[in-house]
Amino acid sequence: MKSSIYQDLVSAKKAKTKRLAILIDPDKLRLTKVDHIIELATAAKVDYFFIGGSLIVNNMLDEVIKMIKDRCTIPTVLFPGNSYQLSYYADGMLFLSLISGRNAELLIGNQVIAAPYLKISPLEVISTGYMLVDGGVTTTVQYISNTNPIPRNKEDIAVSTAIAGEMLGLKQLFLDAGSGALHCVPTEMIESVSQAVEIPVIVGGGISDAGQAQKIVQAGADMIVVGNAVEKDPTLITDISKVLGKI
Repeated sequence: MKSSIYQDLVSAKKAKTKRLAILIDPDKLRLTKVDHIIELATAAKVDYFFIGGSLIVNNMLDEVIKMIKDRCTIPTVLFPGNSYQLSYYADGMLFLSLISGRNAELLIGNQVIAAPYLKISPLEVISTGYMLVDGGVTTTVQYISNTNPIPRNKEDIAVSTAIAGEMLGLKQLFLDAGSGALHCVPTEMIESVSQAVEIPVIVGGGISDAGQAQKIVQAGADMIVVGNAVEKDPTLITDISKVLGKI
């Protein structure tokens, strides 16, 4: 399997440079808007496109990935909401385990179903501990996963969960407030988690402006993921890239 995506993130962490991923949900975006987002992302030197969502009900997954790859060289990484959101057109995949919840299907069940297909796939598979954090509203991922998010004021739970994920051998952690969250993951929680583990920490959900993005990376996030806000205003890609020092 390829290893360039994860090695890039590890190298960036050591160098203390930050990575930016734009999340595209094939259910939400019209292909005409994807074109504009790709153009802005290329100019802004975005590091990755994450592709996926909690609930994909159309057949546009492959089409969106192929559209991105036809227009730029930014790596595409699957961010699947379930074991059916697979595409061999992508470059890599976050092999998510919902370690903040107690739903066995999302902790190991779906992974068992997908593993044989991923083993023979061309995808770079990156084991990722997924931690859902309360974003101030019931999100789609919370409803679909049937799990309770980590309370915003419970840094000790987040830290203990992150340490457990690292000890279990997961390669990175993804702290997510969920798509459409009212609030992003608290910077205090990000700081505590990033100081407690040595593996890369990704943060997403509820990031609506460049100022928030800057505070999140300053708190210790190695990569930020922005989706909903970019769908509403693609020019945010440029603003965030500037505060991350990419432009």
